[in-house]
Amino acid sequence: MELYSDTYFMNEAFKEAQKAFDADEVPVGAVIVAENKIIARGHNLTEQLNDVTAHAEMQTITSATNYIGGKYLNDCTLYVTLEPCLMCAGALHWTHITKIVYGASDDKKGFSKINQPVLHPKTIVVKGILEEQCSRILKDFFQKKR
Repeated sequence: MELYSDTYFMNEAFKEAQKAFDADEVPVGAVIVAENKIIARGHNLTEQLNDVTAHAEMQTITSATNYIGGKYLNDCTLYVTLEPCLMCAGALHWTHITKIVYGASDDKKGFSKINQPVLHPKTIVVKGILEEQCSRILKDFFQKKR
């Protein structure tokens, strides 16, 4: 695996998803990268924090903006194991993030299901990186819940 590739950083996001899985949270993980350096990590904390907005993306946005010292994530890339929902996509729009890379598509609640632009017009989107692995952990989690 090439260092600093989308696959490399998605594997890092997957490590966060595994932390969520182990904590009995919906297993979604994310990292934000600037200049080939991970500046923020996060995973779902909705159960632990009793907060429906505590998605992995929201956790990493907060961490990254604190790291940078500003509200914009220009020249940053978000790697997230599941396609962002509309709430997270809206937040990402306001950050002006340069690129979003996600693993599994979310056929029910993903932002791409909306028939209008949600993200900032300059944001690049790459999908399907480690898709099978990212889908599998979600399926395993919900199978365990049944």
